[in-house]
Amino acid sequence: MATFDFSWNKANDQNVSPATISSGPKLNDEILITNIRWFIIFRWGVIAALIAFEILATLSSETLIKFGIIDLKDWPISIILALSIANFAYAHALKHRELSLFHNPTINLWVQIVVDLVCLSVVVHFVGSTATPAPFFYVLHIVLACIFFSTRESLLVTFLVCAMYTFVLLFENPIFIQLPQSGVIDAHPSIESRQSNRVLLWMFVLNTLFFIIWYVVSRLSMVVREHEMRLLDAYRQINQTQVEKDQYAVLMTHQLKSPLDAIRSKINLIKAGYCGESSQETKDVLMKIDKRAKNMAGLILDLLRLERLKQTCIDCADTATLKPVDICRTLQKSIDKLKPVTKAKNVDIHVSIENFAYHGIPDQLEILLENIISNAITYSFDGGSVEVTSCIDQANDTASLTITDHGIGIEGKDLPNIFNEYFYSPRAVTHNQASSGVGLSIVKKAAENNNLQIKVNSEPGQGTSFTVIFQHVQLLSDAIK
Repeated sequence: MATFDFSWNKANDQNVSPATISSGPKLNDEILITNIRWFIIFRWGVIAALIAFEILATLSSETLIKFGIIDLKDWPISIILALSIANFAYAHALKHRELSLFHNPTINLWVQIVVDLVCLSVVVHFVGSTATPAPFFYVLHIVLACIFFSTRESLLVTFLVCAMYTFVLLFENPIFIQLPQSGVIDAHPSIESRQSNRVLLWMFVLNTLFFIIWYVVSRLSMVVREHEMRLLDAYRQINQTQVEKDQYAVLMTHQLKSPLDAIRSKINLIKAGYCGESSQETKDVLMKIDKRAKNMAGLILDLLRLERLKQTCIDCADTATLKPVDICRTLQKSIDKLKPVTKAKNVDIHVSIENFAYHGIPDQLEILLENIISNAITYSFDGGSVEVTSCIDQANDTASLTITDHGIGIEGKDLPNIFNEYFYSPRAVTHNQASSGVGLSIVKKAAENNNLQIKVNSEPGQGTSFTVIFQHVQLLSDAIK
């Protein structure tokens, strides 16, 4: 049996949209918040590394001496505490404080960078500013600044990095202060002089490297953002084209509806004998024409309904229309509408569910259930049955409604595409040529507008079950047995 889960929850939608593309010289707040959370997680990893470093220093200080790290004192513990407190503060600021002029993701990120640079400078000082690769960790902040900020702001971070590293070197080598007082060139420079020259060279080379890295990464960031802007423009153009196409489809559908209604009206007049007596052959032809016209009318109504649901989806399903919906009552209304179809196919519907309420769009939930049940009836064998059952998880306030038929089923290769617009598998065409092929597209849009998940299980020749999963439901006393 093939199984496939479909979810269109807007809150978890990962598709590309204008909100997820940078819209200016730096990333927008939504992306900044996402990256700030990642940065906080990364910092916990750094804290874990410092804890491991402290444990290693306690258990095997000889190993650190080999790398030139002699005097640890208490700086690892101080840095661990500082970064931990800062991490909790950043997370609290993102989660609990309202955004304002002086509290926004950009300021949050600036504070993180400044605090991290201060802590890193302390680490560089104690680990070794010239004897170890520790200063190269400054590069990480330059790269992040180029990604997160504008070119000017990232340049400011680069100046800050150079200033902090220079301060560390000056603090460690006060001999620099004495250099201007000595104007005599010593043919045999002392050890202190050679050391100061080496430190000066190291400072010049590394600061130059910082600026080179800033230049390269900032240029690359600008190229990427230019491409993002082009992508955003292309997205807007595609979206506008889609809207125009849908509007044209609706217009054409309305234009087809009027002549089609006129054709069916004339056919009914002829069949009723108002235009004179007709032969049996003529009546048979008229019956076929009327049947095709009826199917066309159904397709037109489905297309109009689908376009209305699309528009609701574009408008984000206006929360003013959300109401508590009695699922039992909605289900019964859907089944009552489908009684002519069940009688024509001699299909029985058995319902046994616990009732619950869901906060959604009432008419769309009815359309969703009606289309799923209609499909179950349509693709059942004559004389078959359809079962509607429910399962409620009170601990998580969730409920599922399962509609099962014992009909032709769906091939595994077709299952992922069943909600695509106008997708119609050969197996379905063979069984029912009158379907419009947009019924499940309507179900998809209604599910998307109501934040519902649908799970489909199917076995060719055995049947199909659609399970609609509702979140945050409320139990009601009445039930259908």
